[in-house]
Amino acid sequence: MAGRDFSGESSSAGRRLWRNARITTLSNEAGTDIIENGVLAAEGGRILFVGPAHAMPADIADNAEVIDCGGRLMLPSFIDCHTHLVYGGNRAMEFEMRLAGATYEEIARAGGGIVSSVKATNALTVDQLVAAALPRLDTLIAEGVSTVEIKSGYALSIEGELNMLRAARRLGEIRPVRILTTWLAAHATPPEYKGRNGDYISEIVIPGLRAAHAEGLVDAVDGFCEGIAFSPAEIARVFDEAKVLGLPVKLHAEQLSDLKGARLAAAYGALSADHLEYLADEDAAALAEAGTVAVLLPGAFYTLREKQHPPVKALRAAGASISLATDSNPGTSPLTSLLMTMNMGATLFGLTVEECLAGVTREAAKALGLQDETGTLEAGKAADFTLWDIQRPAELVYRIGFNPLVQRVWNGRTTFSSAGVLA
Repeated sequence: MAGRDFSGESSSAGRRLWRNARITTLSNEAGTDIIENGVLAAEGGRILFVGPAHAMPADIADNAEVIDCGGRLMLPSFIDCHTHLVYGGNRAMEFEMRLAGATYEEIARAGGGIVSSVKATNALTVDQLVAAALPRLDTLIAEGVSTVEIKSGYALSIEGELNMLRAARRLGEIRPVRILTTWLAAHATPPEYKGRNGDYISEIVIPGLRAAHAEGLVDAVDGFCEGIAFSPAEIARVFDEAKVLGLPVKLHAEQLSDLKGARLAAAYGALSADHLEYLADEDAAALAEAGTVAVLLPGAFYTLREKQHPPVKALRAAGASISLATDSNPGTSPLTSLLMTMNMGATLFGLTVEECLAGVTREAAKALGLQDETGTLEAGKAADFTLWDIQRPAELVYRIGFNPLVQRVWNGRTTFSSAGVLA
């Protein structure tokens, strides 16, 4: 067996064995329990074995490169299952205006709101969109994120929306990260279609979706079901087209009011329903029965100073899956930290440590349809994991503004150390 110190680096796809780790698999059975003197073996980017050293089959170590983890805590890599990471410009000006007491209407008249993001996004080429998104993506990677969902929705034209997804795909080519893309043209109605949501869906959303699918740019379809956006009936038209194309759906639902968007999402077997501040207690059961993950987004709740909390107790009682995500976007959640998101989930929404950690790993994988690929440390899954210089998993939820990540491994290859992102 070849041996080396933990501080070394290798990109070998051969058999590798990480020893002397304290492992939290976050499987449904184990939760946040810690395996002391744990071992993880991987080959070809897949986990061969994970568990206590004394239970490892003897032949697992044959011809393996051995890495000593120095007693550090090992967890599954994080998954950010709801982001709007690709966009142009920023909305710091309207942030200042809100602090000074400006209303939504006053901000809109001053050129703020989503219209400003649409203008800034459409002004950029694909290369420029990639360059603008890279610092945000690198910040997530530096916190141990291995998988990121990226939505369109800030162009509101066919070519502009396609360019956003092209940029998202490019990010996955130039960084060691798994990118999933979501068509969100039904995010808002552009000014030229004001009062004509049906025409916008017929002329932009559905034809653009077909084009995105034909180009291989889209993994799922989303919409914003809200009084200021699209009705359940309008969203159903988009979901019907997604069904024809064989694409899974998800939905921004019940963020500002209860339009029963979550029930619509459940009826379509959606991967997730997201936000959910105004979800009725009785509708939590529909999500649970459909296997639709409830994705909570405390960054938007915090930024907008909301008062209505999502019904966490009802979701728990129904047995619904609960996930957390940054909702990283320029207007309502300029957040690029899953560590901070977990703290917000615990502090603002009352989630437990295990719910927070599972929410950015196991349950986030479900929200993207990746539960058989990643999200927990189990034999057969991708070797996506992180090593942390901490004693208890709770430290990752408890601390604010502190990142104790030592190393990130993606598909069995070390792609981040505390020194920075590695190619």
